[in-house]
Amino acid sequence: MITVEGLSKRYGRHDAVKDLSFSVPDAAVTGFLGPNGSGKSTTMRCALGLDRPTAGRALFDGQEFASVADKTAVAGALLEATWFTPGRSGRSHLKVLARGAGIPDSRVEACLDLVGLGAVGDKRVGGYSLGMKQRLGLAGALLGDPAHLILDEPVNGLDPEGVSWMRRTIRALAAEGRSVLVSSHLLSEMQLTADRLVVIGKGRMIGEYSMEEFLAGGSRVQVETVDTRGAKTLTESLHGAGFEVAAGDGTHLTVSIPDGADEAAVRRAVAELALTTRTPVTALGVEHDNLESRFLAATSEAQEYRTGGN
Repeated sequence: MITVEGLSKRYGRHDAVKDLSFSVPDAAVTGFLGPNGSGKSTTMRCALGLDRPTAGRALFDGQEFASVADKTAVAGALLEATWFTPGRSGRSHLKVLARGAGIPDSRVEACLDLVGLGAVGDKRVGGYSLGMKQRLGLAGALLGDPAHLILDEPVNGLDPEGVSWMRRTIRALAAEGRSVLVSSHLLSEMQLTADRLVVIGKGRMIGEYSMEEFLAGGSRVQVETVDTRGAKTLTESLHGAGFEVAAGDGTHLTVSIPDGADEAAVRRAVAELALTTRTPVTALGVEHDNLESRFLAATSEAQEYRTGGN
């Protein structure tokens, strides 16, 4: 498990990170979310000893990373996909890393094959696409077969097949018992990848949740009626039955589904009331909040950069 305890990092008068505390448990993917400038990369760098925190610490199974003897076996990281020497081949790059850590060349070959670069391992990294560099970066993170992984925007630059592959790979690595911390702005993909979430904004903690907790309470039944008269009749009937109803454009209704309620049962109840009141219904279905909408709501007061439409 990775444990972050009261972590703070100040640059001059600016608090990039302020008193963050959270955990990254084993055998799970923890999504690390926050707007641009929220301190995610700073937190990851401090955890790995690349930046010195102003206060607090990060522990890998109870040890600070700086004091760990076999670092490559404890944690692997993908933080930047463009730090390679352009004239060196992907295979040569990994061999340099491996030999510096006392890792055999056989592991280099295994990691190249794992990320799908075995056939292009002898090509110069300068000719790699961004997606190929991301794959090479993951191979480097996996050289020591680490117990923990920290990945910053791992799907950046990947095509749809690559994104799907990265998701499956990350989940498989967690299923082997590793703790995996993943930062990404691709929220639709994070919803499919992460088991739990840590959300920060402007360097401060917003919350730590399971995915189910973060998305809970965001379901509703959407109803479309033939005319406004039917919508009004159905609304009155729903209110009488104890439902919370929001009117739409006159013929549309939104019926809230209470936390913990059976969605199918609520939908059936709405349909039965429509039948009882003889309200013609042209559409009826359950709609759910997605991770993007919930994230935007949770971080609405912590956006560092705003456009005119926000």
